[in-house]
Order: sequence, then structure tokens, then C-alpha cells
Amino acid sequence: MKTTVSTEKAPAAIGPYSQGMVFGDLVFSSGQLPLDPATMAFPEGGIKEQARVSLANLKAVLEAGGAGIDTVVKTTCFLAKMEDFAEFNEVYTEVFGTENAPARSCIQAGRLPKDALVEVEAIAYIKK
Repeated sequence: MKTTVSTEKAPAAIGPYSQGMVFGDLVFSSGQLPLDPATMAFPEGGIKEQARVSLANLKAVLEAGGAGIDTVVKTTCFLAKMEDFAEFNEVYTEVFGTENAPARSCIQAGRLPKDALVEVEAIAYIKK
């Protein structure tokens, strides 16, 4: 049985989807844009600032589903420009580290919603 994940600590969905879903012992997040949950605006700055907000939103959704950053097994990262890859990795490493980091795909998207620079989704397990 699947259960919807919802939290006010991450931006509300801007389309016909949920912030995340729990199925069994897994939490599947939707892609998290760098939107401030209160204002629904992007942070000022570039890829680093947007990456920090996207990852904070991801953390909030995972925690609302009973998981956490430390239980992420797979991420998919979408960048508007692959030229931002190195700077994105700096922020990603701040969150996930390098030791035992989750499996990951990172691709350049043709265009992201609201012209974001980054969007991140994850699959994590719920600690028992």
C-alpha cells in the first residue's frame, strides 16, 4: 500500500503530483526544485544557492516520509547546464559526503520547471 508524503517544510506541488510517496520501507521523492516553501521563489545567486535549497527541500520530504539524507540509496539530479556540474558537486558533497554516497545519475535537462538551475529526486529507506 502506498502513502502520500506531504510537508509544509518543502514547496507545495506545482502540478498533478505529490511531494513524495512511501511504499513499503521506501520513500520516493518527487523532484525538488529550489523553491522557498514560504515564498515559492528561488534564492538569489546561482547553482550553489539553488542546489542548497533543492537539497534542503529533499531532506524535508524524506524526513516527512520517515527516511533521511543518511538513508538515501539513489538520487537523480537534473541540471539546466552541465557547466554547473562541478559547483553542484561541491554542494552535493556537503550534504551526502563522499564516503558511502548514494548511487546517482546526473543529467542535463533541456529545461526545468520555472527555469530552475537544478532539481533533485531520491529514493531512501525508512529506518526501523
